[in-house]
Amino acid sequence: MQGFATVIDPIVPARAFMTDDAVDVLRFAADALESGHGVALATLVDIRGGSARPLGSHMAIRDDGLYCGFVSGGCTEAAVASEAVQAIENGCDRNLLLGEGSPFFDIVLPCGGGITIAIHVVRDSVPLRGVLLEIGGRRHASLRYVPAQQTLSLASVTEPTGWYGDGFITHYRPQVRVVLAGRSIEVAVAAKVAAAAGYDVRCYDGSTNVLDDLAIDQDTAVALLYHDIEFELLVLAKVLRSEPFYIGALGSTRTHARRTERLRELGYSQVDIARIKSPIGIFNKARDAHSLALSVLADVAAGRILIG
Repeated sequence: MQGFATVIDPIVPARAFMTDDAVDVLRFAADALESGHGVALATLVDIRGGSARPLGSHMAIRDDGLYCGFVSGGCTEAAVASEAVQAIENGCDRNLLLGEGSPFFDIVLPCGGGITIAIHVVRDSVPLRGVLLEIGGRRHASLRYVPAQQTLSLASVTEPTGWYGDGFITHYRPQVRVVLAGRSIEVAVAAKVAAAAGYDVRCYDGSTNVLDDLAIDQDTAVALLYHDIEFELLVLAKVLRSEPFYIGALGSTRTHARRTERLRELGYSQVDIARIKSPIGIFNKARDAHSLALSVLADVAAGRILIG
């Protein structure tokens, strides 16, 4: 009687959940590794032409094909996951070229460019947990991946994401914090929009919280949504002593001229005053709370992109 070969069903990749947040991806990878799964971290390390995602974008893939994250617009993630599962099985890192210059003719990127994905078989969750700890404490962090050594380590550097010598540095910033100051409907609506955008939202109206609790740092945007300049001054005193990446204030050009005059009377320099964007937002004709919220938060997002 002839024997029959055992047929092993191929692993079909499946998305665990939708996210493009590096913190979610790194946590998924660390949790999976610590629970006994084989894990790979896929990172976008080269862009040729256009790309739907920036350098350093991640996916995390388990040995059973479950994955999260994005390295493109969603059209290549299943293929990347399949390659990652094979890398985990073989215990060896690999590169994957997609789009322009790729051997996979059936995978065409909508942007028309080409990307390279570095697939690293994760052997230690310590570097991942290190990044999560730093980011959780609102500190910057970096990972250094060296393909020749197949190593991933926590790096004490502040350089932007990219190649440095034989290693690829992925730099991580804390979640954007948005401080909304005012006693108006604009604050309430902007808080909802900011929360929906995934920002850490802090509101200040002067009645139930104190300025020291706002914890303004370099990854904070401040929006002053008062309708009276005098109410702003206490907040501005703290804000201008800090280093938020964005300061915006509600009001017309005429209102800002009065604000500028008042600040000069109080001893603030032109350099200090120039940090305040007014009229606030990307379009200054917003008259209702919802349009204003969209205008302000879009301006904050643009400011964040400019600083990397």
